[in-house]
Amino acid sequence: MATIRVPEEVPSPAQDSETLNQAFRGWGTDEKAIIRVLGKRNESQRRKIRESYKEKYGKDLIDDLSSELSGDFMKAVILWTYDPAERDARLANKVLKEKKKGINKLKVLVEISCTTSPTYLIAVRKAYCSLFDSSLEEHIASSVPFPLPKLLVTLASSFRYDKDKVDAEVATIESAMLREAITKKQLDHDHVLYILGTRSVYQLRQTFVAYKQSYGNTIDKDVEGCPGDADLRSLLQMVILCIDSPEKHFAKVVSESIEGFGTDEDSLTRAIVTRAEIDLMKVRGEYFNMYNSSMDNAIIGDVSGDYKDFLITLLGSKI
Repeated sequence: MATIRVPEEVPSPAQDSETLNQAFRGWGTDEKAIIRVLGKRNESQRRKIRESYKEKYGKDLIDDLSSELSGDFMKAVILWTYDPAERDARLANKVLKEKKKGINKLKVLVEISCTTSPTYLIAVRKAYCSLFDSSLEEHIASSVPFPLPKLLVTLASSFRYDKDKVDAEVATIESAMLREAITKKQLDHDHVLYILGTRSVYQLRQTFVAYKQSYGNTIDKDVEGCPGDADLRSLLQMVILCIDSPEKHFAKVVSESIEGFGTDEDSLTRAIVTRAEIDLMKVRGEYFNMYNSSMDNAIIGDVSGDYKDFLITLLGSKI
């Protein structure tokens, strides 16, 4: 369930474009007007605003937002204004261009591959090719350290069945194949890649249930206890959680981004912006279940200013 609140009466894209242009004029920028317009428009409406802005003023709205805003507020607004597939393509490219690609960074690739629809994943791959003159899979293979590319390329290139039909017998058979790979400490075995990279999320969830019924532990628990490459183990656990419960994964991302000293604004922004039109209401519920506290209050207590107001607007709260 989405959290953004689109007004019952929405101005035309031309009117919204004019409001945004007015916000950029003069000595200062009217950040509240930007939040009021972009923070309360859905994907289709934002796309039309961007098209109208280009037509009326001869400039890309993204460019003007970049020049008028700053800091984490700017990053969040721009990510939100992009079409979702372009947004995710850019998020993936940013990670792949970094010299140090720790597991915390690579989770972006897992999220794109495992928490979106097959059709959407194709759109991201097309956007990636168009923007960066390289396929997403090729860039992963050439820039991510061994042994992680094998799993990440498989996930990024998958096209899963998108319906909720499951086969209990197949789930039992494939849970045994996964168990064998874990027992033999072969987390990147072809069987693991084949199962995780081809089966629908519904079939995989049934397989995870069959695994626990047959072997006592959850599959992620057995992966955690498997010797071998720590990064591959962590990555595989992340894949399992994103497939089994994307809401829990993103609740965890939000929590980890704000706990302790300092805030990981990039992770917090990504979680809120990418899920606000999908399942952020469920993420909010899982956050409460997992941490016995309000996600909204946790964010309000950790960030400030226009950045805070924008995130809270995407969460559906009034500022």
